[in-house]
Amino acid sequence: MRRLGPGDYRDMPWKNGGGVTRELLKLPHPSDPARFLARLSIASVAESGPFSVFPGIDRTLLMLDGVGMALTFGSAPEVVLDRCLSPFAFPGEAVVHCRLLGGPVRDFNLMVDRAVAQATLEVIHLAPGMSRTVAGSGTVFLHALEGLSTVSGSPLAVEETLWLESPEALTLRSEEGATVIAIHLTRRA
Repeated sequence: MRRLGPGDYRDMPWKNGGGVTRELLKLPHPSDPARFLARLSIASVAESGPFSVFPGIDRTLLMLDGVGMALTFGSAPEVVLDRCLSPFAFPGEAVVHCRLLGGPVRDFNLMVDRAVAQATLEVIHLAPGMSRTVAGSGTVFLHALEGLSTVSGSPLAVEETLWLESPEALTLRSEEGATVIAIHLTRRA
């Protein structure tokens, strides 16, 4: 298990230069050093504008704070994201324009090179005293958004990320209530 916290995260410019994202972690690509296998980050979006384009990357966006945003994919109708913690997946090569609905937002980003791996993202809400089993296999990332929880007895505090390789099933528990993002990454054969 590897534990990452705010001191490990890096502020990185957006690929298109339009803002800054806090990179929680980036896994190197197995064959191309100019690319990444997977990346987790939290972006602050202060104004409307285009998203960066990432060919070959599957993206999942999860709004954390703010009123929301509307995304335009070419001539298709806008997709309105106005509910926090509701994942939205789209291809990274899509040309996307973002229109903020009422001020800045913060969002969580999962990006995965689809030729090499696939990933799922789930938001887990734990009521006080609640436990939940998280399946193990492949690579599992757990990022705490709210509250204090434990992962198979090991503490997980707000803003921390746990990185586990080929774990057994995990028990996620909170005494006071918590919200955790669980990501399962599986490499393609």
